[in-house]
Formats: sequence, C-alpha cells, structure tokens
Amino acid sequence: MEPDDRDGGRPLESVSVTENVLVVDDDPFIARLLEIELKAAGYEVRVGGDGEEALGLANERVPDLVLADVMMPKMDGFELTRRLRQDPRTASVSIIMLTARGLSSDKLEGFSAGADDYIVKPFDTPELLARVRGVLRRAREMRAQSPLTGLPGNVRIEEEIESRVSEGADFSILYADLDYFKAFNDHYGFMRGDGVIQLTARLLQDVALEIGGSDTFVGHVGGDDFILITTTDRAVDVAERVIASFDAEAPKLYDDEDRERGFIEVKNRRGELQQFPVLSISLGIATTAKRKFQHYAEAVAIATEMKSFTKATPGSSWAMDRRTS
Repeated sequence: MEPDDRDGGRPLESVSVTENVLVVDDDPFIARLLEIELKAAGYEVRVGGDGEEALGLANERVPDLVLADVMMPKMDGFELTRRLRQDPRTASVSIIMLTARGLSSDKLEGFSAGADDYIVKPFDTPELLARVRGVLRRAREMRAQSPLTGLPGNVRIEEEIESRVSEGADFSILYADLDYFKAFNDHYGFMRGDGVIQLTARLLQDVALEIGGSDTFVGHVGGDDFILITTTDRAVDVAERVIASFDAEAPKLYDDEDRERGFIEVKNRRGELQQFPVLSISLGIATTAKRKFQHYAEAVAIATEMKSFTKATPGSSWAMDRRTS
C-alpha cells in the first residue's frame, strides 16, 4: 500500500475560520449584549441560558470559547467548567468566567475548576474583547488544532506525551492509521476522503469518552493518522472498541456496487487496475506496563513500529509492544 502524504494537520493560520463562541448567562440582557459585541467583532456566537443547556450546545458542536456566568440556575459556571473539562470532546475548550463577585476565593475556585480567565462584572467591552482574543490566541498556539477534525495537532500531542513521561505516569499510546485510505481517496475524491477522516475522529472521541475515561487524550497527527493516550489497563479495551466501531462504519462509506463486491479498483502508477478491499484500521500500542520511556520520541517510535507491524495483517488489528527494554 502506498503511503498517504496528504497533511490533514495544516497550520491553523493558513485556514480562514470564524471562531465559535458559546455565551452562557441566565440574564437575557447580558447574554444579548455579549452576543451583539462578539458578533460585531467577527465571532460566530451561540447563546445558552444555563449550564445544562450549554453542555448540550457544546456537545452538538464544540466551541472554541465558552464565556460563562458563574451564578446560574440548574448548573452554575463552576460545575459547567468541570463538566466541560471532564469530557474528552470539550476538554481543550477555552473558558472565560464572568461574575459579579471579585473575591479571591471565587477566582481561585474558577481557576481550580479549569477556567482560562476570569472577568468581573460590570466589564469594559474593549477589555472583554481583548481578553477573548488573548485566550483564543493562546489556545491556537497551544493546541495547533487540526482544521479538518478540530482535534489537537502535533504540538499538543507532543506536550501531552512529554507531560506524562516527565510525571512518570503509567500510560499507553495507541497510534491509529487507516489501511487503503489513499486508494479510497483516489477513487472517491478528496471530499469523500475528508469525510472518512472526520468520521474516524468522531469515532475515536466517542470511544475515548465511553471506554477511556476523562483522562484519555485524542490527537490528529495528520492525514489518516491519529494518536490516543490512555491508561495502561484500558489500552486493549480501547483498541478493541475502536476496531469494532470502525469495522461497523467502514462499509457504509462505499457506493452500493463497491460495497457488495467488497473492493474498489484504482489504477496504480503503471496504469494497471488494482483491487483494494474495504477500509480497515491498524493500531500500534506502546505502553509503560513493562518499561519506562525517557522522552516523547522514544514512546512515539515504539507505537509507530507496532503500527507498521500490525499493518501487515489483513483487516483491522492491533499490536502491543511487550518488551521490557
């Protein structure tokens, strides 16, 4: 199989994207004021009246920034922030909290819950917009987010792995790579290919949430390559669920005729028709269960090695490194 060299992780600065802000405030006047000012500044804005509604809106479409009041019915801003941070899909969302109280204890609780910034009402609109720009700029720099999937890119992946290595934490890296993706992309075109990448990203996030737990990290290396980082005891369950979920979805990506015969035909470099089976997924696992890693590159190299090994197996599969050194 020829490697796919399309980079799905293009720098964010090269793509014109309107950033999406979710305003959460039970005061309709304040919410409307924020909506008007943020839209005038060029942001896309959605509004929620309380924390519960905001969670639903965030799950429908992950925002770039949540601007949340602290004191709200049903679910206050502190709990909303904690819930957003616990969900792998929204864990990296930027959050600014608004409050009428400027007590140090309130600010400390907000930052402890996971807020990025804290603004006291009544606020000055130019200052608010400057804070919003600053938080979003830092988030872009930190996440190096993939514009195609919205997942953290290589910068954040490296930081996440380095953090766990330096802490001496027990963790497993699952390097996921699609099989026969280039053939699919050549046969059906880039738009259908991008749809496969986006579906895979959502699938991995769902598995991370369901099986991996709140401390499972999902990143997009680029193209059809992804990284999952989870605990050592969950790695096999995550890998098995990823394979089962992907294999259930993959046939649906094909036209009826191709799905029924179980393959597509694509011309190789010599102009000869070659048959390629339905997309599958290969996962290589590097784990600290039997060894410790000294740095990011070592851990990724082993996960990549195991991924390359398992790609020689037909169909979706995973392989784990069990060496002690």
